[in-house]
Amino acid sequence: MLKLYDGGAYLVNGTEIITDEAEVKAKTGREVSKEEARTQTMAYGILDAHNTSGNMERLQIKFDKLTSHDITFVGIIQTARASGLEKFPIPYVLTNCHNSLCAVGGTINEDDHMFGLTCAKKYGGVYVPPHQAVIHQFAREMLAGGGKMILGSDSHTRYGALGTMAMGEGGPELVKQLLNKTYDIKMPGVIGIYLDGEPVKGVGPQDVALAIIGATFANGYVNNKVMEFVGPGVEKLSADLRIGIDVMTTETTCLSSIWKTDDKIKEFYEIHGRSEDYKELNPGAVTYYDGMVYVNLSEIRPMIAMPFHPSNVYTIDDVRKNLKDVLHDVEQKALVSLDGAVDYSLQDKVIDGKLYVDQGIIAGCAGGGFENICAAADIIKGHYIGSDEFTFSVYPASTPIYMELVKNGAVADLMEAGTIVKTAFCGPCFGAGDTPANNAFSIRHSTRNFPNREGSKLQSGQIASVALMDARSIAATAANKGFLTPATDMDVEYKGQKYHFDQKIYANRVFDSHGVADPDTKIKFGPNIKDWPAMSALPENLVLKVVSEIHDPVTTTDELIPSGETSSYRSNPLGLAEFALSRKDPAYVGRAKEVQKAQKAIEAGECPLEVLEELKPVMAKIQEKYPEAGKGNIGVGSTIFAVKPGDGSAREQAASCQKVLGGWANIANEYATKRYRSNLINWGMLPFITKEDDKKLSFKNGDYIFVPEIRKAVENKDAEIRAYVVGDTLKEVTFTLGDMTDAEREIILKGCLINYYKG
Repeated sequence: MLKLYDGGAYLVNGTEIITDEAEVKAKTGREVSKEEARTQTMAYGILDAHNTSGNMERLQIKFDKLTSHDITFVGIIQTARASGLEKFPIPYVLTNCHNSLCAVGGTINEDDHMFGLTCAKKYGGVYVPPHQAVIHQFAREMLAGGGKMILGSDSHTRYGALGTMAMGEGGPELVKQLLNKTYDIKMPGVIGIYLDGEPVKGVGPQDVALAIIGATFANGYVNNKVMEFVGPGVEKLSADLRIGIDVMTTETTCLSSIWKTDDKIKEFYEIHGRSEDYKELNPGAVTYYDGMVYVNLSEIRPMIAMPFHPSNVYTIDDVRKNLKDVLHDVEQKALVSLDGAVDYSLQDKVIDGKLYVDQGIIAGCAGGGFENICAAADIIKGHYIGSDEFTFSVYPASTPIYMELVKNGAVADLMEAGTIVKTAFCGPCFGAGDTPANNAFSIRHSTRNFPNREGSKLQSGQIASVALMDARSIAATAANKGFLTPATDMDVEYKGQKYHFDQKIYANRVFDSHGVADPDTKIKFGPNIKDWPAMSALPENLVLKVVSEIHDPVTTTDELIPSGETSSYRSNPLGLAEFALSRKDPAYVGRAKEVQKAQKAIEAGECPLEVLEELKPVMAKIQEKYPEAGKGNIGVGSTIFAVKPGDGSAREQAASCQKVLGGWANIANEYATKRYRSNLINWGMLPFITKEDDKKLSFKNGDYIFVPEIRKAVENKDAEIRAYVVGDTLKEVTFTLGDMTDAEREIILKGCLINYYKG
């Protein structure tokens, strides 16, 4: 089904994989070096066209367009305003698809929407009202373009199937673009994803995506690299199928994606009235990839990602055949994910040897596409979901898709079967809609199934869980009244209905400034919208207290700052920070605030020892070796340790919430994604790396760590950072900061990105 090549590989004429350089010469009649062949990837060509540095090893990228949703755009614009924003220099789309149904905090959601609308007018942007489209569907329909690059403040910013290299990053990276700065990275590796064969009837994009995620996530095969989709299997996939696979590449932890394009993608642009934005893309005659994943589409069968990660994959048939063993394995993994906070079991879902699920959902940027929902309607037509616990909801990804589904009868077929069809909303993906009952099990065609991401609250003794599946098998399960069923078991005549896009829907409702700013527009600020608090520059010496210690193999951004209803407070930095680590380590906020008292005293010109008694013996021990450490040259803050933090969302709040609570560093064995590490840096936090085994650390939760001359170490680009765990003695430990640009070092020295731009 899938094969991962050990090392790099050549692709000759877009069809033949060759690993031996001599064989390439024999095939082509000419010698092609790896260096030359690397420049023949589609990714290289697009990056080259957008690089302003003149050095393809150290890229400084300027994007064509930007996009954000209502969890992130307020913080981004507030940061940009504080840094001197006068006008959006490139098209910037503000969608309102994440907090459009939450009834938390009174007026705060709609207040943020009005902030977005008035900013779009004032600075020359585009505003997409609630329920019109989810962020990525609007981008596909209206923003993507062949050979273009788009930066979004959402991790699933992926439009590679349409020939657009797109990246999801934390808000500060969009701020840089709004201020006419650049996105600075090393040239990423490029991994070929060679598609062969053709999916069998009943297999959809999520099945293909989950198979790829299962093969590449744990081993980091594509981590922070570009996935480039090639091979004869591409042309066997419709545009919608490609889009559905592409959006899920985020769950591999890749940096971006790009696909070869053809007449099916050309037709997509024509349908949306944008034929001029199509561009044919293909790899060169001889192209070298840093790795290669061979995927035989014909062998893929309906898949399921069991709780609590998209990489925890099985075929649905394997789950049904080995049900008790699979459920036992899920429960064992849950002991790690949930830290034993609640009892978790799915054994009670086994009825007469079959797995019963409580809820099915098809939604968002991954599931809410036209073909997915048409196929679901074809499967469920003439069946009924029953009157027991099982419920079934479908969220078309945009109003144009919804209207076409109404016109072609798919909505009627779904509703007649007992399905609830709702508006475009991302809620089921991040815990703000359709939260299941306690102990319930949901199957979803959405993007993630992290712990509690469906909305349950561990701190309240609640637990529900999600498995990811394709829309087709979810509909088959719904037709079977909630008993797990792969779509390949159903005898269905798929209609293959054609999509018609109605441009008038957006023309009548979406505000588009066409790049014309109106500086006289007054921004509407709701009472919850707060400015960022002042942040200090990095001191000469730093005292850190470890206030949380996490030993899970991977820590997600949802665990660092929960999504769902808490995100309604996104526009109030201090208000949102109250929820930091609330589901993973409820005592974190209190511990961080206690340490922060010392730094606040320093900033007020007072003695930190007077407000934090436990600091007195710590400083006494430090001054035995460093007598000069003290007034005028020291800062006090908190840090967390996690083995591998930052998988998942691009939300900058995973870092900024720690920062506004006095966080000055993270310590990790490695960082799960580039975007989380970038978020730390942009908020002035030191991304320390330790080589120590996480089970044998020199420090523990509650310990103080002294980092002498940290400012000088950052300025001098020291390879190693010397620090001391403070106890009865000073126990030396060594950290590294990893590769950092000069600008990133300056941001950390200044204390945060806002300070950096203020000069």
